[in-house]
Amino acid sequence: MSNETHATATYRSIAIVRRFEERLLELKAEGRVFGSLHLCCGQEAIPVGACRALEERDALTATYRGHGWAIARGIPLAHLFAELLGLDSPVCGGRAGSAYMSSAEHGFLGENSIVGAGLPIAAGAALASTHDGSGAASLVSIGEGTVNQGAAHEALNFAAVYSLPLVVVCENNLYAELTRFETMMRVETVVERVAAYGIPGFRVDGNDADEVEQATREALERARGGEGPTVIEAMTERLVGHYDLDPQHYRPPGEVEHAAEREPLARLRGQIGDDRADAIDREVEAALAEALEEASGFPAPDPETATEHVYA
Repeated sequence: MSNETHATATYRSIAIVRRFEERLLELKAEGRVFGSLHLCCGQEAIPVGACRALEERDALTATYRGHGWAIARGIPLAHLFAELLGLDSPVCGGRAGSAYMSSAEHGFLGENSIVGAGLPIAAGAALASTHDGSGAASLVSIGEGTVNQGAAHEALNFAAVYSLPLVVVCENNLYAELTRFETMMRVETVVERVAAYGIPGFRVDGNDADEVEQATREALERARGGEGPTVIEAMTERLVGHYDLDPQHYRPPGEVEHAAEREPLARLRGQIGDDRADAIDREVEAALAEALEEASGFPAPDPETATEHVYA
């Protein structure tokens, strides 16, 4: 595959995630989607790059900002739209909504709105793979704010002590909700935080899908070779607020505008040219329209099934 063709494919993958989330905002304005939306606009190169390195047998766990991870893992767009519309989708039957989607079929253990809760789950999946002979690895995405949660440190230490096949991708978008990450740590990087557990880590450009993919492949190789967990700190920036109604009053003037000059689609558009990028945008728009039309055909959930999957 030529560099231009590869860049074109990457642009398409990222554009699908971007436009999917923008369409969610439109659907919410139309009264068809309810609840908060935590969007990954500007961060899409991280799930796109990381998921290209995963194998089908591997487990994937995400944060509540997980639309991009679900799409990159291969869950059909129509099924995701149906879930977010509250319909009886093949994903979670309309029960999950934006922040709790999962799909065992795709090895997607799901999202979690509890900060840091994905790490113990992912460590559990990694532990299971050391006993079931699958040779699978477990990848989990976290935000930089996660490293201030006790459960995250317990999971990291556990994974390190038992050399579990775990890859941790920290999507460092500079803000833990409304707080700059530098104000939460005396060290300068998440990589330094995890060094205390003997876990190797390195920073990468989170706006470069190829760099993220290469780092993930190397971390997965370590994991499958019995060398234990790795932390990848992928540096990126949000183009939107913490959630869809966040006015971002805490961000200095010009910061978002400057981030828009460095974000993944802007970079790739410069590589492939405006004409090709515009053509891909039209193709993506048509694919999303088709997926939404299919999703709209799913029925509403049967109220009689409301107590299914509930533990008592």
